[in-house]
Amino acid sequence: MLRRNFVRILVLAGLLASPFTHAQAAWPDRPVRLIVPSAAGGSPDILCRYLASELAKRLGQPVVVENRPGAAGNIGIQAVARSEPDGYTVGYGNIATLAINRALFADLPYNVERDLIPVVAATTTSNLLVVNRDLPVKNVAELIAYAKAHPGKLTMASAGNGTTSHLGGELFKTSEKIDVLHVPYRGSPQAIQDVIGGSVQLMFDNLPSILPSVNAGSVRALAVTATTRSPLSPAVPTMQEAGVAGYEMQAWGGFVLPAGTPQPVVQRLNQEFNTMLADDAVKKKLGELAFETIGGSQEDFRALIDRETRKWAVVVKESGARID
Repeated sequence: MLRRNFVRILVLAGLLASPFTHAQAAWPDRPVRLIVPSAAGGSPDILCRYLASELAKRLGQPVVVENRPGAAGNIGIQAVARSEPDGYTVGYGNIATLAINRALFADLPYNVERDLIPVVAATTTSNLLVVNRDLPVKNVAELIAYAKAHPGKLTMASAGNGTTSHLGGELFKTSEKIDVLHVPYRGSPQAIQDVIGGSVQLMFDNLPSILPSVNAGSVRALAVTATTRSPLSPAVPTMQEAGVAGYEMQAWGGFVLPAGTPQPVVQRLNQEFNTMLADDAVKKKLGELAFETIGGSQEDFRALIDRETRKWAVVVKESGARID
């Protein structure tokens, strides 16, 4: 009798456990939050809103974009790191928040290696160097000459400390030994408007967010920061073609999760993102938005983060841009 009761208990336990196991395996069974650590309307926001809509189709649940701008993206990534590791909070991490900021800020409120799980590197894009149309320069050489003739008089907007528009400018300044004042903004949109208005004279900014202003004739594009010209702006030379030897900056980004997220969820997201990024329609749309796809394994993304961290630590040190 005792043995029979014990068997009944085991069977009952199995029946009770099976719905729980099924519920775990059913991830996601509610909306997923995607934290974007920058302002609405900027390049990361444009990218993530499109990818969120595509990811939602594949997961069968809404993917809700939540903008958390400020502190060079640190506020948003800190929110990701402190979220419940249940798969329902995903973060967009990029060259700034996952690489540059590690050297730029003495007191970073998260640890990339300890607090975050890299899921997949998603996309890369170039920056454009643009100037206010009233500035009397038509190319990079003239801009350098003007800056040297007027040391400390030019101002350079950026989307914020630690962004590629900031460090891209610092790399330019140290390469050409020019004195230009950096003016950080809380995202690209207002910075672009002030370049157009003339309260600041120049800016490096991601192609997706600055190209509409270039095409409208509101600002003058002088160079692209990649090693090859952009098909969306083929008349604009690269920085190297414009005479800045060895200059290269690619703004990349990908997706991360809070440490402790179950590995099956991590693997599912990596698989879904890779399938999405390989889709011809998605690649075409991203190309129209000035992004190129990356994809790959978690290890590929981790290697990219490590490599870029080392590279930009040197730029931060040489430029004196570190924030203590």
